[in-house]
Amino acid sequence: MKEERNFKTGTTTVGIVCKDGVVLAAERKATMGYLIANKKVRKIMKLADYIAMTTAGSVGDAQAIERYLKAEIRLYELEEEARMSTRAVATLLANILHSSRFFPYIVQLLIAGYDNKPRLFSFDPSGSLIEEDEFFSTGSGSVMALGVLEDNYKKEMGVEEAKRLAVRAVKAAIKRDIASGGSGIDVAVIDKNGVKLFDASEIEKK
Repeated sequence: MKEERNFKTGTTTVGIVCKDGVVLAAERKATMGYLIANKKVRKIMKLADYIAMTTAGSVGDAQAIERYLKAEIRLYELEEEARMSTRAVATLLANILHSSRFFPYIVQLLIAGYDNKPRLFSFDPSGSLIEEDEFFSTGSGSVMALGVLEDNYKKEMGVEEAKRLAVRAVKAAIKRDIASGGSGIDVAVIDKNGVKLFDASEIEKK
């Protein structure tokens, strides 16, 4: 029997709710057992112009969910001539995960969007859905990242400050978590203007 190659993003992802938007950040390492399979995996996925998702866990499962959600969002937009709310996308994802709980998608996900305000939702493989009003982190490096976030997060912080904090939290995880790393850190801002993607090096230059 041919052995299945199971690529996993050991991963650190971060989501921060700030005054004018949501900031997401993630590193880029993908592993296959003790092998670093890829150093440039993108773990922030743009689902629509106004919503994005971070992924931790099985790469194949995450990619399948991305395709599913993109198709459903686009279908809704065509049928309703309106955009799907962040809460609706989050509920759809929770239903997908829960319906597969006996043969689960091996993922831990964050969804961020902007409706009339910034919103951040976290999920586990069984389909639990929790709206986060401050911050959250997923993946094997989340313990280190959460320590940085807990110590430095401030209510009503601005987007620029949140971007720098997100990068700092992911970097702290990379230093101590063997499964987090890769060739850089991706950052996304989701605000009233939509999803904007950055490289951490752009943020650190400012």
